[in-house]
Amino acid sequence: MTEIGALWFWKTNRALEKVKGSSGEEDFRASLEEGRGVIVAGPHLGAWEIAGLYLASRYPITILFRPPRLASLGEQVREARSRNGANLVPTDASGVKALHGALASGKVVGILPDHNPGQGKGVFAPFFGIPANTMVLLPRLAAKYQTPVYFVYAERLRRGKGFHIHFVPGEACIGSFDTTKGCTCLNQGLETCIRRQTEQYQWGYKRFKVRPEGESDFYM
Repeated sequence: MTEIGALWFWKTNRALEKVKGSSGEEDFRASLEEGRGVIVAGPHLGAWEIAGLYLASRYPITILFRPPRLASLGEQVREARSRNGANLVPTDASGVKALHGALASGKVVGILPDHNPGQGKGVFAPFFGIPANTMVLLPRLAAKYQTPVYFVYAERLRRGKGFHIHFVPGEACIGSFDTTKGCTCLNQGLETCIRRQTEQYQWGYKRFKVRPEGESDFYM
């Protein structure tokens, strides 16, 4: 609540001054130079708004964008996230087509990998030992283009000293042609990042809201 106003409304350069360093970015850049594009899996970990601004300041990136439920905020969020050059595309067929085009051109795409895709729109894969409805789009894109996947998140430094951007390479199995295996590997990569900064994950999000057939409501 205290950082979101600054990251949305400050001048971009002022916001980016709060990034004090990065880890793993050289490997990320080398992967991008191979020409197959890179998929950024940006979990709800740390300050994801500054991670998006940072990526857009350095790389040609197309980001899948789901407008917030509060419609009046939609345009403000879009403007805040795209003001540094990111190409935001909707979570529909046109947006998915744009992601394919970006990867085919060797560019970067960004996807939030820990969204619940909704009933019947994902596969169940373990997430901290609990079956979680997991998006299939990211693994299928990685499989189709044999594109490397990096988990990228912005760690909040102590005492308001800024942020550190982490680039964590995902396992090649995320791009398996077996979608369930790919989703399982995707969640394992998420777990790895979350265990590093457990206190900075958005645990309030109802990740397990959709349950396998026959299971009771997880949040009752």
